[in-house]
Amino acid sequence: MSPYLAALAGGALIGLSVALLLLLNGRIAGISGLVAGLGTDRGERRLVDAAFVAGLVLGPPAFTWLTGAWPEMRVAASLPVLAVAGLLVGFGTRLGSGCTSGHGVAGLARLSPRSIAAVLTFLAAGMMTVALVRASVSWWS
Repeated sequence: MSPYLAALAGGALIGLSVALLLLLNGRIAGISGLVAGLGTDRGERRLVDAAFVAGLVLGPPAFTWLTGAWPEMRVAASLPVLAVAGLLVGFGTRLGSGCTSGHGVAGLARLSPRSIAAVLTFLAAGMMTVALVRASVSWWS
């Protein structure tokens, strides 16, 4: 399967799942909020959260079943760096009242001013991080 076709299909599925969750449940598909909801007893809402997260986890096996190949990934960072990065992302999602999926996919589609500000902040922080990492790598080389 072409990587462009796989990316297009993945984007379409993300958009469809976000739209369906909003239309059928009146909920925004922010992954950090959905995962946080698994730790609380919110009745039927918890079941919907669990089903949505299960769909995320089952995505790669479904891709493998459809294409016959596991999705290609390459992680170049060490486990401690990944752990620190995960903690920083978790802190950032709490600080920003949501994550890239909630703000970037659902929030921008609704033209939410708060989401526009959050996504611009995510992008600026990402660009600064890449610039700093590249500068430090070239400095140490």
